[in-house]
Amino acid sequence: MANMKPGSKTKIVDITKIGEYEKYLYRCITGPFKRYKKRIEYLNKAIPKGFHKKLLIFNGEIVGQIEYSPAEVSYYPIMGDNMIVMNCIWVLRKAKGHNFGKQLLEEMIKSEKDASSFATIALENHWSPWFKKRQIEKLGLQTVRFN
Repeated sequence: MANMKPGSKTKIVDITKIGEYEKYLYRCITGPFKRYKKRIEYLNKAIPKGFHKKLLIFNGEIVGQIEYSPAEVSYYPIMGDNMIVMNCIWVLRKAKGHNFGKQLLEEMIKSEKDASSFATIALENHWSPWFKKRQIEKLGLQTVRFN
């Protein structure tokens, strides 16, 4: 995975529209598969209102994902008119170095061209390895601090 070959193929698939990857709606790209009742309820409400989950597939292997939705159906307590909230972005460590995270972010922005703004959370001094402020900034997003 570290060396991208000349014939490498990358595609991004919106799995809210393609049933082939449906099981990934209910989970992350790794880990056990289990349908959680609250997740199913959330998706039933959020998909018709603009929720998207997209997978990045590289040479036939799922190596990244992004989830986003309008603020009114986001996981996070982020509010704004015509705002899109990125709920999750993740690229497997073995696929790093190919700008897949930026490709996923650009895909979100391109698909939501009528949005007035984009937002997410960024964590500082938190035990979780996800959504670290430096990772979000590396993707090109600016941080805004609220007190």
